Amino acid sequence: MITGLQSVGRALMLPIAVLPVAALLLRLGQPDLLDIPAIAAAGDAIFSNLGLLFAIGVAVGLAKENHGAAGLASVVGYLVTTKGAEVLIAVPPEVTAQLAGQARDFAMAAFRERELAKLSVPAGLLNGLIAGWLYNKYSDIRLPAYLAFFGGRRFVPIASGTAGIVLALAFGFGWPVLESGMDTASEAVLASDSFGLFAYGVLNRVLIVTGLHHILNNMAWFLLGDYQGVTGDLKRFFAGDPTAGAFMSGFFPVMMFGLPAACLAMYRTAAPERRKAVGGMLFSMALTSFLTGVTEPIEFTFMFLAPVLYGIHAALTGAAMAIMDLLNIRIGFGFSAGLFDYVLNFSQATQPLWLVPIGLIYFALYYGLFRFFIVRFNLATPGREIEDVNSTTGEATTQDDSVQGWIRALGGAGNLVAVDACTTRLRLSIADQKLVNEAALKSLGARGLVRPSQQTLQVVVGPIADQLASSIRHGLKLPASLGTQAATPTTTNVGAPSAVSAPNLLQLLGGADNIRELRAAASRLCITLRDGAAVSDDLNKLAGVRGVARPAANSLHIIVGPAAPRLLTELSQLR
Repeated sequence: MITGLQSVGRALMLPIAVLPVAALLLRLGQPDLLDIPAIAAAGDAIFSNLGLLFAIGVAVGLAKENHGAAGLASVVGYLVTTKGAEVLIAVPPEVTAQLAGQARDFAMAAFRERELAKLSVPAGLLNGLIAGWLYNKYSDIRLPAYLAFFGGRRFVPIASGTAGIVLALAFGFGWPVLESGMDTASEAVLASDSFGLFAYGVLNRVLIVTGLHHILNNMAWFLLGDYQGVTGDLKRFFAGDPTAGAFMSGFFPVMMFGLPAACLAMYRTAAPERRKAVGGMLFSMALTSFLTGVTEPIEFTFMFLAPVLYGIHAALTGAAMAIMDLLNIRIGFGFSAGLFDYVLNFSQATQPLWLVPIGLIYFALYYGLFRFFIVRFNLATPGREIEDVNSTTGEATTQDDSVQGWIRALGGAGNLVAVDACTTRLRLSIADQKLVNEAALKSLGARGLVRPSQQTLQVVVGPIADQLASSIRHGLKLPASLGTQAATPTTTNVGAPSAVSAPNLLQLLGGADNIRELRAAASRLCITLRDGAAVSDDLNKLAGVRGVARPAANSLHIIVGPAAPRLLTELSQLR
């Protein structure tokens, strides 16, 4: 369940990545800045269609190989859901009591459009989840010959549209109950005032270790509250709601002042001979946090080395949320709580100048508390490690030679089942955790490692994560990367040719009936079997097979190099 939720959290980052552009356009077009209505309308168009963006982003993020067919399927489901529900939503009599004819029709359409605005993000999320799941399960489905045209990936949008009809009926007929539930939940959270915000701030930081904070943030930023049909703290802020921003304001003192002060404390408490080595790293991370609000590279430098510091950090974040709310300070952001968003949204904020004195207090708090606990308990923060060889002093890069180093440090190509990324971390599915070289990863620029399960690994590398993931995926397809596969326990025939015979391979796998699921991942065939014991021991000797790994009893990864997509097609036809 945790792994599944992490996949959802990662997928949510794809549509969220467009929000800075939307916020920038929306603000620049306002009368107090450039006063260009067309630019403001362009930004508002993104916020008005967040549901559709979430549907596409989540579906593509969850789908195998991030295939665009899942995005198309999610659009089909979303349109069926929203337009179907629009017809079914009942309009209260008082809305049209004094109207007739065309005016009555306009009033009914306006009411339904306003109600659908509340529905768009939940509908987008649900259709994205459904489309991603349908693609992973049915993208290789085979239909009878007379329906063969609609098989495979073409089947997914059809199934997604069918699911959309079910959702349309649920949303349409059940809208009064759903709306009442959403309003009650929003009112309960918003009525919790400072205590609720404190809990939100603490949980937001605590859940970073699992990656589930994205789900928590999406609930607060896109679902809570209602202002003229617009829901969510972030969306309401940019729609002009003077009460919005409570779930964003508290991050500014922490990200712009607190964590940079923590970096200063770690630098000042580092061993004198190590300060030069760690100073550049700490300064770059502090500057990134101050300007953009990207904090994970800093947090992972002490999250595991000094958990007491992270507990202090989580508590101070919750306190900042409560303090900003008590002082009625409302500051919003399109991306994160950094200087760029602060300046951009300054004129729309409420009492934004209060951030300066509060931020300076937070700077002193973080610096004093971090310095005291580091020295008092001799915590192994950067520059104070016992084994300096394991400390991080460099920046992660996407150079070709460095990418091959990443692949080797992660256990080789045969150990990498899937490679993906979110904002600041690589999100990997691996065959064997024991093959991962943590010291080598840190020497390459990794800030920290998280192991949510035996088959998943997260490597914190900073904002370069997405580019690095793409480079690693590309590196896995190159012949040069094949030499890294020796780390897989059962790898043999590394230098064998790639012309694998699909019929022979199918026979050694125990026949077509023994294959439950089949997919290609870079240079590997990933196979789920009904009976792992039915696989022949001669599989390693088959010409073209470069290596075999067993992540689980009924799971098999066969390394075949660039021939993987071709073999997937041929095996699918033979089944």
